[in-house]
Amino acid sequence: MKSQRAGERVKDSVTRFLTRKLKLVVNEQKSRVVKTNDAKFLGFNFRGTKLPWSDRAFGDFQHQVRKLTGRSWGVSMAYRFHKLAQYVRGWMGYFGISDYYRAIPEFDHWLRRRVRMCYWKQRRYARTKVKYLLSFGTSKRQTILTALSSKSYWHLSRTLATQIGMTNQWLQAQGLLSIRELWMKAHGYA
Repeated sequence: MKSQRAGERVKDSVTRFLTRKLKLVVNEQKSRVVKTNDAKFLGFNFRGTKLPWSDRAFGDFQHQVRKLTGRSWGVSMAYRFHKLAQYVRGWMGYFGISDYYRAIPEFDHWLRRRVRMCYWKQRRYARTKVKYLLSFGTSKRQTILTALSSKSYWHLSRTLATQIGMTNQWLQAQGLLSIRELWMKAHGYA
């Protein structure tokens, strides 16, 4: 209770200074006095000397990437990669200063899987799926089993045949950015 009253006194003092001396308007609904570990500001949390992005900011990022890699979005893959690159570069340009690395490799894998799902959805019939994967040099048995499977596009985007066919290097050559590489570059590792 004492800390709450002390926080209110500090807030009143700062508000008085901002309104009287600096002639600024203070929005009371958005203003609060809290410890730095409880503060969220412009999409970041403050954890001691660490600066991770907030869960909401990362959730918004995932939602937007889901929209850009939706398998029913009827655009060319070149246009999809262009829009995805714009968004990912912008997000990493802002949130790349974050110290939080743990989610980056996992999210990079998730993004590649989403793109494989889009490529897989483009091939409508089993015979075109077989031709497509065989052109990459995957084994005939794995290709046929994957092409004839009735499982979802999302499930099939992680099979051995699609991962051997559409390798990470091939996806990068198509224009897919690596979130991990962008993060490493932002922190001076690459």
